[in-house]
Amino acid sequence: MSAPAYGVLRQVTPTASVLLEHNPSSMTLEGTNSWVLRGPGATGSVVVDPGHEDIEHLTLLAETGAVELIILTHHHPDHAEGAPWFAERAGAPVRAFDESLCIGGKSLVDGEVVEAAGLELSVLHTPGHTGDSICLVSDGQILTGDTILGRGTTVLHDLGDYLRSLRKLVELPGGTTGLPGHGPELPDLAATAREYLAHREERLDQVRSALEILGAEATPRQVVEVVYADVDKALWAPAEWSVRAQLDYLRSEDGE
Repeated sequence: MSAPAYGVLRQVTPTASVLLEHNPSSMTLEGTNSWVLRGPGATGSVVVDPGHEDIEHLTLLAETGAVELIILTHHHPDHAEGAPWFAERAGAPVRAFDESLCIGGKSLVDGEVVEAAGLELSVLHTPGHTGDSICLVSDGQILTGDTILGRGTTVLHDLGDYLRSLRKLVELPGGTTGLPGHGPELPDLAATAREYLAHREERLDQVRSALEILGAEATPRQVVEVVYADVDKALWAPAEWSVRAQLDYLRSEDGE
């Protein structure tokens, strides 16, 4: 795999380019993808997820051209922390599903169509990774934030919400390009969503089996040590968050 091109705006589709922030980690993969969207003939752009308050990255992002609007896919710092600084530099409003993140603009609503930079962006509320997670559908592509990553699986806050969100994404037309918040673009987002659903069902079965061994009151950490025994221990901490969501989901099912 070639080294990531940090600091270089890369054209991905006719209307979407990406600037990769230099903040690699086990959680962010190569780093945060800051997306720059611009319709044919448009003079301004929509910037999605400016990233951390990394002044070098944000300055390069501002130098890509005039910005009409900044959109945040969710509140995590690796997507949203730099938004206030960038909004002031770019002179553009910030919109997000969470009203507390908005600057000079109102909160986004599920099903809303945002018109900016010569594009129409349809808002899909896709909670699961966080309660305020959204995806943006436009021009045969979908920006997924951390709902679906370009590689691997995402950490979950609420599994029930997440499964419902994946079922929304499965309904996208075949061949819809996925533009994730981390990792490489995906050629068919609906197909990836189906794979994610199958993976989550498999993990749920594994957690159920672990509980049969460990007992119904097992802790997330105990379950991780069984289910993720063959996974690098460096990934056990994020895995514990997902297992916690899986246990909450299974125990709520039992309580119904």
